[in-house]
Amino acid sequence: MKNLVFYVFLGILLTNVSLFAQDISFTAKDNPNDDGGAIILEWDVPLTYNEMVITRSTDNENFIEIAVVTPLLKTYIDDENIEDGQEYFYRLSLVDADGEKQSFETNALSSAEWFNTDKISLLIMAVLLGTAITYYIFSARKGKRLYIRKISGLDTIEEAVGRATEMGKPLLFVPGIMDLDDMQTIAGLNILGHLAQKVAQYDSTIHVPVCRSMVLSTAKEIVKESYLRAGRPDAFRPDSVFYLTDDQFGYVAGVDGIILREKPAATFYLGAFYAESLILAETGFESGAIQIAGTAMPTQIPFFVAACDYTLIGEELFAASAYLSNEPNQLGSLKGQDVGKAIIIITLLVGVILEMCGVHFLKDFLATH
Repeated sequence: MKNLVFYVFLGILLTNVSLFAQDISFTAKDNPNDDGGAIILEWDVPLTYNEMVITRSTDNENFIEIAVVTPLLKTYIDDENIEDGQEYFYRLSLVDADGEKQSFETNALSSAEWFNTDKISLLIMAVLLGTAITYYIFSARKGKRLYIRKISGLDTIEEAVGRATEMGKPLLFVPGIMDLDDMQTIAGLNILGHLAQKVAQYDSTIHVPVCRSMVLSTAKEIVKESYLRAGRPDAFRPDSVFYLTDDQFGYVAGVDGIILREKPAATFYLGAFYAESLILAETGFESGAIQIAGTAMPTQIPFFVAACDYTLIGEELFAASAYLSNEPNQLGSLKGQDVGKAIIIITLLVGVILEMCGVHFLKDFLATH
């Protein structure tokens, strides 16, 4: 019994001695792959310390408290008010169970890196995509024919113009409610050019109400150029493209009034739309017009699908613009993006197969932090 008590006492004593004999380390280093806005602090402290306070200084004299941590935490990232190129001094103050205090100091220089090595995979994908787009743009400029699948909704443009001519009614084109800085508006205006040329050839009439001044000027020039291409510049009416208002629902009310008064044979909603999409499409449906819509706004596509005869969904709007304009930059961009999508799909399939085989190289390589 005496031996057992002795060995238990000896074990406890050795444990305490080993804890107190453990070296205490406190280090600081610049956070890698950032803009110089963070310092990483690391420590190795025995669990016997109850209170740990980290303070910071830029002159090694005036320290301010930045965090209260525990020995179990092991690391802390200081990213509050850290400036690139500034040296920071840190002090770790410890208080043990008996109230005895110790302090450890370290310092580090924050620095920004030109390149984030954690995102090499993104760089490779960007280079591949950029190379594909550039290659197809130059190929298109040299006259190489790039195949693009025809979208069924585009076939109805000529049908709609012919129907409007037979009925003696106008067509209505709405390029959305956004300005020229939105790609959907630009895609819609490209389609307007093709539509206006058909209108000029069939000697029909088109109304283009807009809600942005820049869109007004651009749309007017596009329609005028289309009439010129069709060989009928004298038939162009400058007032066929007109401004209503910048206000969202004021614009919708104005367009709805045009639909109800003019009873257009066909209506086109091609651009960026928000809450007004269903109001416009429902009014056009009630008037009996052929309706063709296209937008990349995911929340509005269901309304157009429900109320319109044909809908260009998402990227089909941009594909239609490239298809009709036959412009090399747009065609090349479209083909290059398709190549990029194919690369991503193949990478995903290969990654799934490798993961099923227990090989994690590709997943680790593609992971970014």
